Amino acid sequence: MRTHLSTAVGALAVLASMTATIVGAVPAGATSSPSSPSSAHDYVALGDSYSAGSGIWPPDPQANPACARSSSNYPHVIATNTGASLTDVTCGAAQTKDFSASQYPGVAPQLDALTPSTDLVTLTIGGNDNNVFIGSIAACGSAGAATLGQGSPCKDLYGSYFDDQIDTSTAPAVERALADVHARAPKARVAILGYPWILPPTVGCFTKMSIAQGDVPYLREIQGHLNAVIAKAAAATGTTYIDFSRVSEGHDACQPIGTRWIEPVLFGTNTVPVHPNALGEAAMADQTISVLRLR
Repeated sequence: MRTHLSTAVGALAVLASMTATIVGAVPAGATSSPSSPSSAHDYVALGDSYSAGSGIWPPDPQANPACARSSSNYPHVIATNTGASLTDVTCGAAQTKDFSASQYPGVAPQLDALTPSTDLVTLTIGGNDNNVFIGSIAACGSAGAATLGQGSPCKDLYGSYFDDQIDTSTAPAVERALADVHARAPKARVAILGYPWILPPTVGCFTKMSIAQGDVPYLREIQGHLNAVIAKAAAATGTTYIDFSRVSEGHDACQPIGTRWIEPVLFGTNTVPVHPNALGEAAMADQTISVLRLR
């Protein structure tokens, strides 16, 4: 199984180099209750490329270039719309381990940005742990290209492999990371965002995303599984979960420009594919503001 995965990832090395966080959303009803309305004056944004807005212009001049952070990411949109004072340490390709250790030379552990006076924390994390999503997208893209989009070659080859990684490794890592955030910022409202849908429920778009037709629901299930695990970790740590399962439906990478929130592998508009575009980041900000009742 691991040999097969290595071969598939190598076939799509261009995606692996972007260390994407490729994910979906959890079924409806898994969100925590909204917090009471309150102004967030001291706001810290943590997380991976979905929080960093990797691939969206313009780049954040205060960020280490390796983090591929955009000044149009959802934390900046939230700060602009709420008047919060933002400390943004989001970084593309971040894993849970990068909360407590340096991800790149010169990039401090993300938890170092938190203080007892922090009022609000938002983040996305978990998609890069164990390379579950780059592995699944690369593996299924390679398998789909080999069958010209027919059948379900990825599901047939990998079965429960990716789900097993989520359960055994990602789930406890996300829960520990959230507990650490609360310990560093004990008075803060902490919100972890789910990842918006990357693919439609059943019918894909092979010319944009080389996923075989039968593997489209397979990847959706993997993505939904990750978000369900994130929601469970949120509930266990007193964290608010921001659910995108309903609001991002119909805004996946197969939709046209102006409708999609996620850019496809081919014929996309972002320099980093399979990531939110500016419209998607704005939608992530709007949903977070709404759930947390920040205005």
